[in-house]
Amino acid sequence: MLSETDTQIVDKTVAKARKAQAAFEHGASQERYDHAALAVGWAIMQPDRNLEMATLAVESTGLGNVADKVTKNHRKTLGLLRDIAAVKTHGIISDDAKTGITKIARPIGVIGSVVPSTNPIATPANNIINAVKCGNAIVLSPSPKGVAGCERLIGYIHAEFDKIGVDRDLVQMIPAPGTKDKTQRMLETTDLVVVTGSQNNVRRAYTSGTPAIGVGAGNVTVIIDETADLAAAAAKIAASKTFDNATSCSSENSLIVVDAIYDAFIAELAKVGGATLGIEMEQHIIERLWKKGHLSKGAIAQDADVLIDALDLTGKVPAATNFICIETKDIGADHPLSGEKLSRVAGIYRASDFDDATQIAATMLNHYGAGHSVGIHTNKPERATGMGQTLPTCRVIVNQAHCFATGGSFNNGLPFSLSMGCGSWGGNSIDENLHWKHFLNITKIVREIPVNEPSVESVFADYWGVAGQ
Repeated sequence: MLSETDTQIVDKTVAKARKAQAAFEHGASQERYDHAALAVGWAIMQPDRNLEMATLAVESTGLGNVADKVTKNHRKTLGLLRDIAAVKTHGIISDDAKTGITKIARPIGVIGSVVPSTNPIATPANNIINAVKCGNAIVLSPSPKGVAGCERLIGYIHAEFDKIGVDRDLVQMIPAPGTKDKTQRMLETTDLVVVTGSQNNVRRAYTSGTPAIGVGAGNVTVIIDETADLAAAAAKIAASKTFDNATSCSSENSLIVVDAIYDAFIAELAKVGGATLGIEMEQHIIERLWKKGHLSKGAIAQDADVLIDALDLTGKVPAATNFICIETKDIGADHPLSGEKLSRVAGIYRASDFDDATQIAATMLNHYGAGHSVGIHTNKPERATGMGQTLPTCRVIVNQAHCFATGGSFNNGLPFSLSMGCGSWGGNSIDENLHWKHFLNITKIVREIPVNEPSVESVFADYWGVAGQ
């Protein structure tokens, strides 16, 4: 008997998803969609399962740490469920007599989701919740290292679905082993593709012929100006930079510190476990953090002691060191410290003043990570506004721990998400956090209303006053 081809395997999976989605949508109610989303939420948030999956994620990928993944799985899911609790995603969602337009929420169909090894549990759970909340089925394509965690997550989701009578085929993954051909076929045959992670996968999604939402590269730069609360800024940066061993795309990669408070801020970093190395150590770090042009697997997303050993810094930094800051000044393709490091390592730049710091940040974004986000620690709110008006970025995070804030937090207004759209600057179709509204089609019923046609004179009066007719 001939074995199935990759195409046949994916086609069967998508066909089952289509059948399940049609049944899920037929005679549906908001309650049905809400219960399915809550089932997925409980599948990951139940404490014993959360710990088990967090442990499996670290064991199978070698990235991050268990305690922080437990926290991430819990808080990201809880925050998302809070965000969508009162959202209408079924039936008539608005009826405006003034415009004569009634809006009806409709599912997209089958979502294809490519998820990264850095967040092999939290990211797929987030996408699945959004998908089923909006009446869709979803098929996942995890990274090779993320297969085990994804299988375990889906197993627990199916167990919850059984309790409420939801078809298991509503949530599936491409059968292992994963291959590029399988992922490509999924990209081509689903109704919407959502891609987080590799920029190669994002580009493939955009050229697949299927509507696609991809997210850009992270390379977060944070400015610390002369008005900042230095102790608070250092503590927030330390918490963010070390969380889950810097697996987040929102983890600080470069710190730009204004000269007037540079030495004082370095002292505050030291108090929270940040060891700052002089520029003379730059090449030492580069040679050990990168191997043959690629980030070293022995250093990325590792605990502090493992990282310090991999960087040959044992005995050369204080015993309480939790992360490394390396002084540098150059930016560009030939200067890897100016890029994303996926480790407890941050480049640190010295700026003469705030204007110089902003220019360094602009150069950094134009090199890598445009559109994603920047941060600032300041007591001058107008500076954040100015950055938002001039830098190629979709988010300016003010006085917050960056990796917690960018993807939504309980103390800011961004939607909870693990996928940050980077707009045209990052080559993306969205400029906001991926959330429920991206998983819906909206049908509009359009009725006549009283005519509202302006006169030519009323439209051009101001212009004619300046330019003449």
